[in-house]
Amino acid sequence: MFNKLKQFQDVRSRAKQMQKDLDEVQIEGEAGWGKVKVTMNGNQRVVKFEFADEVMNDKAKLEGYAKEAVNNAMEKLQKEMVTKMKEMGGLDLAQDIQGMMGQK
Repeated sequence: MFNKLKQFQDVRSRAKQMQKDLDEVQIEGEAGWGKVKVTMNGNQRVVKFEFADEVMNDKAKLEGYAKEAVNNAMEKLQKEMVTKMKEMGGLDLAQDIQGMMGQK
């Protein structure tokens, strides 16, 4: 029982560290030939939006570009996450959790 608790604490600690590391990853997505840019971190949080003055007067265009920029950033982020998860042992972490739950 104590061993399982120790394992759980170790996995939890690794997961928290992974989340902290992912917070430092920053990906930029763009749309409208760079007129709208969004920066997201590895935890899929929007950090910053940038809008060119020329799109500020066209609400429909701005909305479309914003959606496009977020989707572009998410695609880039997903690719980056695969690499980062491998580097951080994320796949091992998932296996450790499954093993603790008896689901190997």
